[in-house]
Amino acid sequence: MRKILLWVILLLFIGVIFLYWFSKSPIIQRRIYPLRHKEEILEFSRQYDLDPHLIMGIIWVESKFIPEATSNKNAKGLMQIVPNTGKWIADQIGVEEYKDESLYDPETNIRFGCWYFAYLLEFFDGDEDLALASYNGGMGNVMKWLKDSRYSDDGRHLKRIPFKETSDYLERVENAYKQYKKLYKI
Repeated sequence: MRKILLWVILLLFIGVIFLYWFSKSPIIQRRIYPLRHKEEILEFSRQYDLDPHLIMGIIWVESKFIPEATSNKNAKGLMQIVPNTGKWIADQIGVEEYKDESLYDPETNIRFGCWYFAYLLEFFDGDEDLALASYNGGMGNVMKWLKDSRYSDDGRHLKRIPFKETSDYLERVENAYKQYKKLYKI
């Protein structure tokens, strides 16, 4: 009985080692972190002077690269843009005949998402964390947090994000960004 138990433990140990190694394989990692719509990501991240790996990370967290994704807050498409923001972006960049359904079009969605993220970056003086927090939690909320000494010491940086969803979002985007940077050399 003791020999059987030792064999089972050994086989389990070997299985765990194999699963760990297999999960770190670039082939498996590329399945977990796919890259779709590469041309659009590269085009619009270059146009708006953004790191394409960061855009990939945002898309992965927002929609897992599913163009028809819709959130419970009615955010649509790859970069999860709500229709009101989509309309505002269309007005800002001169897109006529905007329709909410166009947010499901990957090219439109990536264009709008990149423009909006670049806008947030400029608004927050290049601070990626503030731009990402705004992208997820809303610009108005971030501006309130910056004015609140519980969350900001200097009114320019956040020491703490009060929305768990938003603080988790930043961490998830950062992790996805690192994976995309490691897996895709562009």
